[in-house]
Amino acid sequence: MNEGTHPEELPAEVLDDVASVVGAEVTPLGRLPRGVNGVAVRVQLVGRANAVLKAAPRAHPDQLAETLRARRIVEHMRGRGYPTPAWLGVGATATHVWHLMDFVDAAPAPELTPSLVEQLMEIIELQAGQASEPYDHWSYAWRVATGQDPAVAGPDVNETPEQSLLRQSLARLPGYSSEVSALVECLRLVCADVPPPREAPDMVHADLATPGNVLVRDGAVVAVVDIGNAGSGTRATDLTTLVWYTFRDPLLDGVRRRLWTRIFDLVGWEGAAVLAAAHILHMLEIPIRDGRHDAVPGVVRRGHRALDELNALR
Repeated sequence: MNEGTHPEELPAEVLDDVASVVGAEVTPLGRLPRGVNGVAVRVQLVGRANAVLKAAPRAHPDQLAETLRARRIVEHMRGRGYPTPAWLGVGATATHVWHLMDFVDAAPAPELTPSLVEQLMEIIELQAGQASEPYDHWSYAWRVATGQDPAVAGPDVNETPEQSLLRQSLARLPGYSSEVSALVECLRLVCADVPPPREAPDMVHADLATPGNVLVRDGAVVAVVDIGNAGSGTRATDLTTLVWYTFRDPLLDGVRRRLWTRIFDLVGWEGAAVLAAAHILHMLEIPIRDGRHDAVPGVVRRGHRALDELNALR
């Protein structure tokens, strides 16, 4: 989720550090249209295949540790057939944390289609029972949806610095406008009596449906990328993200019903409400944080639509 750099802005010390880790000179070739922040840079490794470099400014002391955690998840999931590129190296300089991954010759999905959603649902099933790192998106979603502090969820709950900052930003949403405040209140009411989740058995990608993070070739999903925010929880989290994006196209209404059904099977109606509420709140926070105020009314309308549809399925 961190904001990255343009190729021409990559500090020389980052490229030098990458070269020292992978044992090959690194030359930036250009920015890739991949990921919501467009932080991926295609690079040439002398004497080797091309790769993708992501370098993010240091934002907190645990950033390198979190990137190493993500690499462990990549290695774990690739061993189970999950289609995410191999990571070739991870490192940090005084100003940046970076990781290098295999380049996949495929294009970001321009939009979701019924076929892509079906393929992604199959990919998400590979995440079942594969939680391998304690970065719990499930309990975090509950805290976001209910507005509870970590202490309420129990003494063993730990938040990453990014989660804590994001949750604080989400808490300020009601002050943005009366329309946003009304939606937040509706979401809080729906989730008010839902108890905290007890288990986190699955691997969670946490950003699977962003079109730029789904790479396709000839209509087939060949890779999912931007796994840096992955962790544990319920794979219904990623299915809920897909639900949100299906509201963009009436042709996806049918596949959305299949998504809701699968989510209910995994976490029940209350769990679905928590995941949907948390996702809607995040979708509100992003344009407000970025100053894209013209986008907020559309998010509010879609949020109410998702909530109405969820209530109708109760």
